[in-house]
Amino acid sequence: MSKKAFVIGHPIAHSRSPLIHGTWLKTYGIDGSYEAIDVAPEALPKFFDRLRAGEFVGGNVTIPLKEPVFALCDTIDPLARSIGAANTLVARDGKISGSNTDYLGFLGNLDQNAPGWSDGLGSAIVLGAGGAARAVLVALAARGINTIHVLNRTAEKAIGLSDEIEGPLQGHGLEDFARLAPEAMLLVNTTSIGMHGSAFPNLPLNLLQKSALVTDIVYTPLETPLLAQARALGLATVDGLGMLLHQAVPGFAAWFGVTPEVTPALRAAVERTLGH
Repeated sequence: MSKKAFVIGHPIAHSRSPLIHGTWLKTYGIDGSYEAIDVAPEALPKFFDRLRAGEFVGGNVTIPLKEPVFALCDTIDPLARSIGAANTLVARDGKISGSNTDYLGFLGNLDQNAPGWSDGLGSAIVLGAGGAARAVLVALAARGINTIHVLNRTAEKAIGLSDEIEGPLQGHGLEDFARLAPEAMLLVNTTSIGMHGSAFPNLPLNLLQKSALVTDIVYTPLETPLLAQARALGLATVDGLGMLLHQAVPGFAAWFGVTPEVTPALRAAVERTLGH
């Protein structure tokens, strides 16, 4: 019997997930489908009824549904709970479990494109204190980074998030970047700054260590102004597209029984849809 999976969000037309999972279904010769379905938050309980009834084996969840699904799942894994969002659902025997694979996506992207990046990493700076930051912070804490500085326009928000998540986290305002940068070996942007060519005003990347790595979870454009500035300074950079590809792996494995590979061909197929 053909297995059906999905990505739900509102809106959803922009999602690259059908292309990613569709490519893998074809590559591994699996009898299955993966479709994008627009589900407004108020229609979520009704959609969960379809999921419980066995219409789908599971699917992905994107904005603005990553938090609302919590209340409807039968189980939420501890990692998703600490991140505060679920992006992957698995349906079995009328029960629905929720997990968060952004954590694995973030780590998988850096491991593939900057092998050894976390070895002996003393200090990291994370820009932003929103939903995306939570997954990145939990991932960095799990890798044993000594000190993780969370910088946000509103310092209170960064301090609040640092207190909430377990690990060596410290919250600051963005204005503390110049003071903290000389110690940092990793800089991560988790904000939406970089989309549509927007840039951080006055972020002196030249103060970072010469061997520092700069990464951005924004992937449209692939090279954000932040990454362009870092590259111009000779710093190592990793773009955000790999995170999108790697976060898709665990869900596909759970639904279709095959652990897929993130290949250069898959990346190129998704890149072609991004426009430059």
